[in-house]
Amino acid sequence: QVQLVESGGGLVQPGGSLRLSCVASGSIFSINAMGWYRQAPGKQRELVAAITKGGTTNYADSVKGRFTISRDNAQNTGCLQMNSLKHEDTAVYYCNAEIVVVRPISGAATYNYWGQGTQVTVSS
Repeated sequence: QVQLVESGGGLVQPGGSLRLSCVASGSIFSINAMGWYRQAPGKQRELVAAITKGGTTNYADSVKGRFTISRDNAQNTGCLQMNSLKHEDTAVYYCNAEIVVVRPISGAATYNYWGQGTQVTVSS
């Protein structure tokens, strides 16, 4: 059983910072891409930032220069540092990961996992 657990959300004033963390646990062989998505009320879930196993990053235009994604492959963790937060960053943030799992009979397979989400509210 593999789980992704996010933490670090909360209420922050405009211009403030938050750091989100994502910890993957369970029968993990390796983790390929990791990403952070967000979903605001009444809107579709959107990609915020992604990072490959090798460290190549990709950001939504709306967060470039303000958010930084990182990961620790040895610890199976990912982080999203969010600076200069704006009202429009308010959303539930989800961690996503492509995880390779090795099972005794079926062998290795890659699955896509989601965390439960953490609320980020930017308000004065």
